[in-house]
Amino acid sequence: MASQQTHVSTSLEDWTRSDEYHNSFLIPKDDVLDAVQKNNHDQGLPNIAVSTAQGKFLNLLAKTAGAKRVLEVGTLGGYSTIWIGRALPAEGSVVTLELNPHHAKVAEENFKLAGLADRISVVVGPAAESLAKLHPQVPFDLVFIDADKPSNLTYFTEAKRLVRPGGVIIVDNVVRNGHVANPEYMDANIEGVRRLLKALKDDKDVEATTIGTVGEKGYDGFIYAIRK
Repeated sequence: MASQQTHVSTSLEDWTRSDEYHNSFLIPKDDVLDAVQKNNHDQGLPNIAVSTAQGKFLNLLAKTAGAKRVLEVGTLGGYSTIWIGRALPAEGSVVTLELNPHHAKVAEENFKLAGLADRISVVVGPAAESLAKLHPQVPFDLVFIDADKPSNLTYFTEAKRLVRPGGVIIVDNVVRNGHVANPEYMDANIEGVRRLLKALKDDKDVEATTIGTVGEKGYDGFIYAIRK
């Protein structure tokens, strides 16, 4: 007979401790990624990159999909880009889009440190403009969107054009402490997520779901979509 589970409130402290505990078994210490995070901090980048566990998830996802060509919207200091780049075969490549020239410079330093500079290309400028200029002969296998949230729908629409049938599109930060589901909560980031969700409701080009997450980055989640 199953035991009855009572509701127990949890906190960021609990989620962070859980991440650290699981990571201690599943993700070995990585001096290169530690140096990347230190460089990002020392050069004043905001602490908004994916967590260690989320980076490993992206790495495993790219491997599972057999990805060779990946598009990332939102580079920051390249922490997530490195996780993805490490998953690719020798002939694989990542195109990553970044608005801020300083962030792009730091990211390129980090790619050299990680030994991945030859397989990662950074495109600097507004992502919507950069996406519109992309017309690859071979479509991307995976797209990771983690940039300004008000432009989510624009980025997703372009991602559908650029990814192959059966390819995966991930959109990060779509739960936002549960505020997206609260009709009384409104800001530009929340509205950007809601516009995307409303568009996805009738979108026949993809199948998608949202996966809620808790961890050292708080309570959030991501959209996982497959291009038909």
